[in-house]
Amino acid sequence: MKKTYYLFNPGRMSRKDNTLKFIAVDEMGKTSPPKYLPVESVEALYIFGSIDANSALYNFLGKQRIPVHFFDYYEHYTGSFFPKEYLLAGKMQVEQTRAYLQSRRRMHLARQFVEGASFNMLKNVRYYDKRKVEMGSIIHQLEKHRSNLVGTQDVPELMGLEGNCRQTYYQAFEEIIDGFEMNARVKRPPSNEINALISFGNMMCYSLVLDQIYHTQLNPTISFLHEPGARRYSLALDIAEIFKPILVDRTIFRLTNKKEIKPSHFEKGVNGCFLKDSGRKIFIRLFEERLKQTILHRNLNRKVSYKHLVKLECYKIAKYILKIDKEYKPFKIWW
Repeated sequence: MKKTYYLFNPGRMSRKDNTLKFIAVDEMGKTSPPKYLPVESVEALYIFGSIDANSALYNFLGKQRIPVHFFDYYEHYTGSFFPKEYLLAGKMQVEQTRAYLQSRRRMHLARQFVEGASFNMLKNVRYYDKRKVEMGSIIHQLEKHRSNLVGTQDVPELMGLEGNCRQTYYQAFEEIIDGFEMNARVKRPPSNEINALISFGNMMCYSLVLDQIYHTQLNPTISFLHEPGARRYSLALDIAEIFKPILVDRTIFRLTNKKEIKPSHFEKGVNGCFLKDSGRKIFIRLFEERLKQTILHRNLNRKVSYKHLVKLECYKIAKYILKIDKEYKPFKIWW
């Protein structure tokens, strides 16, 4: 079974027959014994350290359809290497562009992204309202924001409503999380440990969604809620909104409430607060565990993983764009 590999150490990567050869290099230039990854076991590579590689390696990765995602020292997503789009189709490109240009269809998709995201936020708050502390006022505010969804007239208004939902939702983090304080949501750079966890987790969710889009006919640059822009895969931002409460926030709640992440796993400085490699590894381990968890899908009547749910969401969006389905309904937690 294929898996995702995360590389934190700087080093050199090359092809060795049908394997990937990685040699870590420390700050003094000392090399470690090479490690080999059978290419048939690799689904994607996430690079957090400085990697030396040549075009022969990327040609090999492209033929094997293995994407590579790059991140800088401050945990910012900086870009991806993607193999040739093996599923990209002209008909989808045309219809996806039409859906963006037609106000009614774009608004339907954009509204449903916010509907799914806000519903899953509310579900998280209700879960902890029953088990931890009373959060009736936050629930009431979220419900009030959600009631305004139907009356929104344009995408900027929807974006503002989504921002209001998320601002209210983050107030619940102070009650849900033990051992850390969040205060306000600060992104660039993160101001404290919880903001650092949210930023890192959201980046991981974005990359996951981008991976799953690649395995469909969707074009990741044509989006509906977030405005398409230069040098970004904005459709991944749209779809990630639905899954951040399920995949990222639930991971953060477990990490903090079970004391699996500690202040020593963070690095604070004038440039902000960021996870150290030890903290990133802990987060990624639990994030991967959650992606592998399965639920009984009530429509398919079979067990599917959280990771596969993201791909199923892409298929649903594609079917709406191609007019196979008359409407698109976002994934919502039903348990």
